Amino acid sequence: MVQSAQGLLALLDEPEPALQAHALEAINARIDSFWAEVADEVVKIEALSESTEFQSRDLASLVASKVYFHLGNLDEALSFALGAGKLFDVELAGDVPPQEAQYVETIISKAIDSYTSSRSAAAPLADAVDPARVGGNVDKRLEAIVERMFERCERDGEYKQALGIALSSRRLDVVQRIFDQTKDASLLEWILHIVVREGIAVGGQSKSYKSEILQLLIKLFESLPSPDYFSITQCFVYLNDPSLASSLLSSLLKLDTPSDTPDDDAVLTAYQIAFDLAETATQEFLQFVRAALAPADAVEAPAPAPSGGEGGDATAAAAAPAAQQEVKPKEGAELLRERVVTILSGEESIKLYLEFLYRNNKADLLILKSTLDALEPRNSIYHSAVSFMNAFAHAGTTSDQFLRENLEFLTKASNWSKFTTTAALGVIHKGNLAQGKAILEPYLPAANGDRGAAGSVYSEGGSLYALGLVNANHGKDETVRYLVDTLKNSQDEVIQHGAALGLGVAAMGSGNEELYDELRTVLFNDSAVAGEAAGYAMGLVMLGTASDKALDEMLQYAHETQHEKIIRGLALGLAFLMYGKEEEADSLIDTLVGDDDAILRYGGMYALALAYAGTGNNQAIRKVLHVAVSDVNDDVRRAAVTALGFLLFRNPTQVPRIVQLLSESYNPHVRYGSALALGISCAGTGLEDAIALLEPLTKDPVDFVRQCACMSLAMILIEQNETSHPKVASTRAIYKTILADKHADPMAKFGAALSQGIIDAGGRNVTISMQNKSGSGNMPAIVGMALFAQFWYWFPLAHCLSLAFTPTAIIGVNKDLNLPKFEFVSNAKPSLFAYQPATKPPTKEAVEKVKTAVLSTTAKATARAKAKEAAEGAESGGAKVDEMETDDKPAEETKPTTDDAKMDTDDTTSAAAPAASTSTSTDAPKKDGAKARKAPEPSSSTLSNLSRVTSAQLSVITFPSSARYVPVRPVAPPAAPSTGAGPGPSGSSAGAKPLAPLAVGGGGGILLMRDTKKGDDEELLELTVFKAIDTSGDAAVAAAAAGVEPAGAPSGGSAGDDELRTAPIADVPPPFDWSDWGA
Repeated sequence: MVQSAQGLLALLDEPEPALQAHALEAINARIDSFWAEVADEVVKIEALSESTEFQSRDLASLVASKVYFHLGNLDEALSFALGAGKLFDVELAGDVPPQEAQYVETIISKAIDSYTSSRSAAAPLADAVDPARVGGNVDKRLEAIVERMFERCERDGEYKQALGIALSSRRLDVVQRIFDQTKDASLLEWILHIVVREGIAVGGQSKSYKSEILQLLIKLFESLPSPDYFSITQCFVYLNDPSLASSLLSSLLKLDTPSDTPDDDAVLTAYQIAFDLAETATQEFLQFVRAALAPADAVEAPAPAPSGGEGGDATAAAAAPAAQQEVKPKEGAELLRERVVTILSGEESIKLYLEFLYRNNKADLLILKSTLDALEPRNSIYHSAVSFMNAFAHAGTTSDQFLRENLEFLTKASNWSKFTTTAALGVIHKGNLAQGKAILEPYLPAANGDRGAAGSVYSEGGSLYALGLVNANHGKDETVRYLVDTLKNSQDEVIQHGAALGLGVAAMGSGNEELYDELRTVLFNDSAVAGEAAGYAMGLVMLGTASDKALDEMLQYAHETQHEKIIRGLALGLAFLMYGKEEEADSLIDTLVGDDDAILRYGGMYALALAYAGTGNNQAIRKVLHVAVSDVNDDVRRAAVTALGFLLFRNPTQVPRIVQLLSESYNPHVRYGSALALGISCAGTGLEDAIALLEPLTKDPVDFVRQCACMSLAMILIEQNETSHPKVASTRAIYKTILADKHADPMAKFGAALSQGIIDAGGRNVTISMQNKSGSGNMPAIVGMALFAQFWYWFPLAHCLSLAFTPTAIIGVNKDLNLPKFEFVSNAKPSLFAYQPATKPPTKEAVEKVKTAVLSTTAKATARAKAKEAAEGAESGGAKVDEMETDDKPAEETKPTTDDAKMDTDDTTSAAAPAASTSTSTDAPKKDGAKARKAPEPSSSTLSNLSRVTSAQLSVITFPSSARYVPVRPVAPPAAPSTGAGPGPSGSSAGAKPLAPLAVGGGGGILLMRDTKKGDDEELLELTVFKAIDTSGDAAVAAAAAGVEPAGAPSGGSAGDDELRTAPIADVPPPFDWSDWGA
């Protein structure tokens, strides 16, 4: 056996090429053992590899490559491997030694990285993603290795590996080639998943390249025998191309050919697409689609507010019974057109979700009441805290019972607290487009300029803000016009402030120039209060448009004004303009981040966060991390760390690792930002790593850090119960402890109160999700969360968190858009996804005091009797005393306790009786008072239409094979599909895990149901929410909000709150008569 390579290396100095070739072959065979010796002579081997006269120069290149591989110089190893030609075998055929396999795999990985980097760098120079133009400067030898890898993957059936390399290296021709070979739709779904839903970096993360990928996917999806229209729709939304969406809907419904009648499946598919678009697309997108679908003779002149459009008039008419009778005669294409336009207006979705939240309202009034009792409402911060808590807990439920039962609480509001409390009604009635203005009528400014029932500019301003929240992202023509007129006609800055905020929220993303000009007029008045709201609203109206006009005017005025409030409003407004623009926003971001004004640098961090929201862009992450540790202003550093939550919400598991050290920073503002970033990115996931970082922050020495830690914990644990997550009980105990502590800091108490509203938001029927069902960014949620973060400066903006609340339900509708009765199965234990049990009133324990007192008195009397008897026994002899003691023991132990035991049993039974009557447990007490053994919990449960289904629960939802109604699209959450068969008709794959806590943005929501038994009678559910809402008591509530002492509280409230209203919360315990206990 050869012990050294010196002899072989000596042959390299021989002039005979055959000897040199023999030496290289021997060295190549033993390179893993002798590479250290060969490294000293690598220059000779390099010279041989470069000699054109040497026939075995490929072998010399291979040996040199292996030497550099062992030395750790992968760049040189790759360079010489390319020169080895076919001697560098990427196939790894036969029995390959482990060292050889490691070498080949490492060089291949390096080759792919180099190839990808070269093509990504060359891509901006080309007009399109074309292999010839993009790859002009790429080493042909490198491309040959990658091509051989493509061939190997295709031959071995490893299509995902080949597609991953193709996407990263901008080789869409390979994607086309693989699909042509396989015709596998699941591969297209996988590409869509990683590009849109997960935001995985492909091809340098260029937005234009992603658009190229999606356009190719649309073409490939359409070439399938059964096109996946729902995936195609996701591509339309991401491309922001409403013309493609309108063309698809028109073709499915055959609107261009009225003589043809579409089949029922096509109609259901079109309706489902319309519902999905209404929930995921912007107002501008939906307005274009509605206008394109409307008949030519029905198109009117464009209205000032684009959010209404033709569809807004149609849906407003549909809400009135008289108009419904006019629509009934329509049939055929006209009826289909009318319905799809109504759905695209968003009012159908909002109406159904409103019904769901009303029916399933499980808000715990006892928690609200106990919080109100623990906080002094005359303190404005505590009054606002309770208002926010109540608004979040009842968001969208239309239940104002807590306000009606606590009118005295409303009378204690003053100034801006009154503004906040009135605006809370907008959160409670969010989505009630039909009755929203009527409900708020007592508070709205009077037409003649007189003070209305509210009697305060703060209540009037708050009511305008509330009107915007009711119509958030779906402002109709008449609502927007009313807000604009109020904004123009009022000179009071408080009313202008409320009107501007309401207008911005209602017309969000409409891109309407007229609204922008009206808001700019208010801005130029240079009023700090009104100007700040105008700055926010200008950005909201022009959301994501990147308008050059708006950018120039807003940035210039931000430099001119002296009001910090206005600068802050404009800074956030500029960030909203760049929503979703990615690299297009880099110029503005650099301008803002480099500004001398810290407030504009603060806005630059939010501009970066919103422009790259959900993308996980590495360059953006590096920039915010740099600012987080280098900027001299604490506010900017806090915003930079917070931006991580927006950037990484699609990869929440990465955030705890990134912010771990930041959460331990010496700077409390950085710790605050870390906590908020965890709450934003991990909202609704129950992520253990995030909770582990937040729990220590709830004990932080700085009050505002504890505040944010509490709120972030609530965001993460929203819709969780003690069975599904063990930290729920301890987290709720933290809130209770902080609120009960009279010495706790007000800011910490404020955070604990808001947290209790967040964790029970929407009657415990909503989650916080930064992405929608399609996997793309949930625009209202992202914008709402960015505005919520500004409550640091301005409390009323906390109401914008309601924009991020997403109902978690399965709502099935038939082809007539009615609600049929049907059932489906949740294949998990009911307790796993059950509602958090309601808080029980404290039990009375007065009887135990009586028992203790009686026992004490009896013991003293017994002791005196024993002493007397002992004294008498001493006179007659010791034996007698012993005998008496022996005789007395049974009497002492049994006689007094016989009555006591009876009393104790009676008391225990009487105390347990009410608890048993209110308990939700299925255990039944036995006759002797003991509980029966608990029955085993079933492994599944049956749910009905309009039931809560959390995002984690979607993966275990199935529809029975015998079900009459089945959904037209899968219900399972958007997970990475496998290469094999896709989901079954029930909507969940057979191998689905019972829990998918990180699969946010699932596929529930509103589903079109296919009727498998056409012709049979249908049982339908009736909408009850509009019938139950009572506005008769609103004047009394308005008077209370204005500080007028009410004569009495109307009963009001929803039917679903009867049990809570009649619960023994306010029972006063009977007085204790202590004087009789010793008798």
